[in-house]
Amino acid sequence: MTIHARLAHVGVYAHDKPKLEKFYSDVLGLVVTDSGPGRNGVELTFMSSSASNHHQFVLVTGRPDTSGFNPINQISFMVDSLSQLREVHNRALGNGATGMRITCHGNAWSCYFMDPEGNTVEAYLDTPFHVPQPHGVPFDISKSDDVIFAETEAHCRATPGFMMMDEYQKMMAEKLAR
Repeated sequence: MTIHARLAHVGVYAHDKPKLEKFYSDVLGLVVTDSGPGRNGVELTFMSSSASNHHQFVLVTGRPDTSGFNPINQISFMVDSLSQLREVHNRALGNGATGMRITCHGNAWSCYFMDPEGNTVEAYLDTPFHVPQPHGVPFDISKSDDVIFAETEAHCRATPGFMMMDEYQKMMAEKLAR
């Protein structure tokens, strides 16, 4: 049996759970779906932005002092448009996010920032292009959608390994079927 699991939700230990609840609600529009005690004396908050997913994100009390090392690489959230990406960028800055980085990966436009506890958060949306990864160049999120799209397409077409995303997805579907 072949299994291709999809990421369903992320759980993060928190020092200040109420502060992170507010941050993720204000910046990404997540809502609390449930909250209560868990095993071993921790408190859990379940959050989602989808009526069909009870939780996409879980906050758990009891984050240990990691002495400057955060064991979380990043927490990624997909948005639907460049205008939503701009809004997340603005909301994050307005809610105290630090380390803002705007990156075009060729296959996605991303906005990276640190939440109040130093976790790296990515908001992103896919482009219709594929270039081999890892790949990343800064882009100006304040430009119009049309300009960002045109600049991204030109950059991607000049990158070795470029193909349209539908072509790449067809290739991957064939690979996964083998």
